Amino acid sequence: MAEAAAAAAARGPERRRATVIDVAARAEVSSATVSRVLNGNYPVARATRERVEDAVRELGYVVNAHARALAGTSSRTVGIIVHDVVDPFFAHIARGVERAASEAGRLCMVCCTHGDPRRELAFVDLLHEQRADAVVLVGGAHSDRAYAREVARRARDLHAGGARLVLCGRPSVGRDVPTLSVEYDNEGGAFALTDHLLTQGHDRILYLGGPPDLSTTRDRIAGHRRALELRGVPCAPELVHTGAFSPAFGHRRLTELLASGLTFSAVFAANDMVAIGALQALEEAGLRVPEDVSLVGYDDVPTAQVMRPRLTTVHVPLEEMGRQAVRLAVPGPNAEADAWQQPAEGGLTLGTHIVVRDSVAARRVQ
Repeated sequence: MAEAAAAAAARGPERRRATVIDVAARAEVSSATVSRVLNGNYPVARATRERVEDAVRELGYVVNAHARALAGTSSRTVGIIVHDVVDPFFAHIARGVERAASEAGRLCMVCCTHGDPRRELAFVDLLHEQRADAVVLVGGAHSDRAYAREVARRARDLHAGGARLVLCGRPSVGRDVPTLSVEYDNEGGAFALTDHLLTQGHDRILYLGGPPDLSTTRDRIAGHRRALELRGVPCAPELVHTGAFSPAFGHRRLTELLASGLTFSAVFAANDMVAIGALQALEEAGLRVPEDVSLVGYDDVPTAQVMRPRLTTVHVPLEEMGRQAVRLAVPGPNAEADAWQQPAEGGLTLGTHIVVRDSVAARRVQ
């Protein structure tokens, strides 16, 4: 004991361990900036980063691993929340997210909600607890103000912890909410596709599919109706039938409508999956596509190219949407070279276009 005391006395007073606050004061930056430099989870200007690194060395600052865990330091993961990975729409966006996450040195975690908004919110919470760098919400949003408020609250919580919420293919939840977004011209695609059918002489177009409370459905129907109005064609309520984005719905509802005697010369399926079911119903009724009824879809998933006839549809850059969602939110391998740039805010909108194949023909005059 005496020898230990003597050794301590010889060393002099114990030097106080430097803290993040000390480093921030030495570098003349905020504590948040110091954390960003140490964690590497947010772009910081090169000169600022160098000042922080110099201060760390000069003060002999050592990161406390336990404190980092409690503070919610990045786990170098990106989370993506989708309806169902079996659906090609979500699967291709998820592939883009995974590839961009891998390029950025992140692990990708995929969560499936099966259309349940409560599960979606629970997954955002879980990914926040796992300290994900970014959470990507994919697909249309439900028209529920209480739900939108919950999403906004979680976006603020993520942002406060240095992470970002990215809305992929869905509308904003408020101008003052710190989200990023990757959208596509959903309404414009529907407008162009309907106009294509109208130019082929189809003025009785059956719109089929899409959950009515989903933003994706609302936008596509809005584009469809706008094209009808521009051409002076009345929008007949009996020609709009919303429902699931699935082959089963397309088949069942179109079978019912054909049996009811409803007249139409073209079917606008709300997505390519609905078109698959619609095609089956038409074939079972002895109707040929496109000779008797024209058929179009939306999304341009790979199945659209192998259907017979090949499906005319709207191309959505699904995989690129996933890639851009990650690139907006997470610094990539070139982040150091681009560190002078301001962190991403807002978002971007990708274009859509019609892919004309074999499922549309000019309306036959009876």
